[in-house]
Amino acid sequence: MAEPVTVTAETFEDEVVESKMPVLVDFWAAWCGPCRQVAPVMDQIAVEYEGSLKVAKINVDAETELAGHFGISSIPTIAFFVPGEQPKAIVGALSKEMIESIFDLGRFAKQ
Repeated sequence: MAEPVTVTAETFEDEVVESKMPVLVDFWAAWCGPCRQVAPVMDQIAVEYEGSLKVAKINVDAETELAGHFGISSIPTIAFFVPGEQPKAIVGALSKEMIESIFDLGRFAKQ
């Protein structure tokens, strides 16, 4: 079963930037209530889109350098990295349907 992969500053390049498939990145922290709300949604997306996109998690408390690099000032922030495209990001604990719609994840659904 697919699960979100934990990404650090050391693994970001390999796991996200050089990924052959799109990567949905959840910037979160353990103390953040809305982050805990969106966690099961990210888990569900990881399972449903296994093999067509990757879900990653970055703990902003542990990875302050990465959070700073991307200008993360509010969490949860969900960023979407598609090879060859500019990353897009949203802030807040949104529903699965809203995340799928905003990032047009349907184009990556398993056929």
